[in-house]
Amino acid sequence: MSYAGMLVFEKKLSWLLSILTASAGVTTGITLSYWIGYWLGKPFITKYGHRFHMGEEQMERLTIWFEKYGDKLLFIAYFIPGVRHITGYFCGVTRMPFRRYAIYAYSGAVFWVSLFISIGKVLGPKWEAYHSTVNRYLIIFAIASGLLFLLYNLLKKYKYRIISFLLDLVGGGVRHVRSLGKAKYLVLVAFAAFVLSLSLMFGMIQDYVAQEFGKFDEVTYYLILMIIGSGRHDLMANFLQIGSIYLYAPVIALTLIVIRFKGDNKLLEIVFVCWTIAGGVVLNEGLRMVFHRTGPVSSGIPITNTFPSEDTFAAVTVLGFCVFLILRHYSQEIVHVILIAAAALLCLLLGISLIYFNLQYPSDVAAGYVFGGVWASLNVLMLEVRRKLRRSRVSIA
Repeated sequence: MSYAGMLVFEKKLSWLLSILTASAGVTTGITLSYWIGYWLGKPFITKYGHRFHMGEEQMERLTIWFEKYGDKLLFIAYFIPGVRHITGYFCGVTRMPFRRYAIYAYSGAVFWVSLFISIGKVLGPKWEAYHSTVNRYLIIFAIASGLLFLLYNLLKKYKYRIISFLLDLVGGGVRHVRSLGKAKYLVLVAFAAFVLSLSLMFGMIQDYVAQEFGKFDEVTYYLILMIIGSGRHDLMANFLQIGSIYLYAPVIALTLIVIRFKGDNKLLEIVFVCWTIAGGVVLNEGLRMVFHRTGPVSSGIPITNTFPSEDTFAAVTVLGFCVFLILRHYSQEIVHVILIAAAALLCLLLGISLIYFNLQYPSDVAAGYVFGGVWASLNVLMLEVRRKLRRSRVSIA
């Protein structure tokens, strides 16, 4: 697909026609694989499955699992070589409704085809040098997404036990967790974010020590320049302002107003806002001094101490923690969706602008997201633990 995209770049193929043709081929193949699995799979498993430890009992378990999670993983499976070739058969064997299968499988197939053809078109003359690296990172991203999806479902299934373990340090059991109401889901998300960010942080530190960011930085910088173009300096300069007091001051002020009128532990929440922001500044400064990385050369002057990015670290810390506090006091789902999407978009645009102007390496920007995610989610959990301890002391008194 990416090679076809390179031919699109060379004007030998049509971009739209290539996507339509490839999508038709892929959807035809996955449709056939589904019906082959549907008509031939189950009888084959019943007759010969015992030879490779796939009896009726294992088949029943697989069917139940696919009914719960299989459709959602179809979209991700296309990015994992080998896995995408067998999902259709398994969905047919487990008798997943074809309409349900088609919605997820077809959309995933069209997205997969469009993405790789578009990547080949963007890479153009750099296709030979970069396509294997891009494909590898997309595979890693797909596997990570699948693991995150499984982690989310495990957390959702055992949410009361997990939140009880996190918050009920002084006893009381699950009944106190249920009293958290709408806050328990935000705490659960914060815990998942902390676990994920912490694991990514250790991985990034290992890659930094091994000096394995070179190819990632080169490819990401090239892709951003090719996608955005060289004539968007004014627009990208505006996005740089996201990482400034002009955004943070209103966000912090809004958070304090919400605490003032909605907060049940006003002083505690205000203290944590100050601690998270001030402590984040100190922590980030210390981290950058420890790693002491020399960043890109800007205007002939090398930029020092860029790992992790000060800007994206601050954006994730301030926006992440403040959005959590605001959402904690509002139960409307539309408010949750809008604020989370807005915060994520602002952080993303800030990081892209930093890379676009070559102020920081892409790995610096990514590290800022990850390290900031660890700090923000840790403080969310600390706030809720502290809140629970205070309630426990009051109830005892």
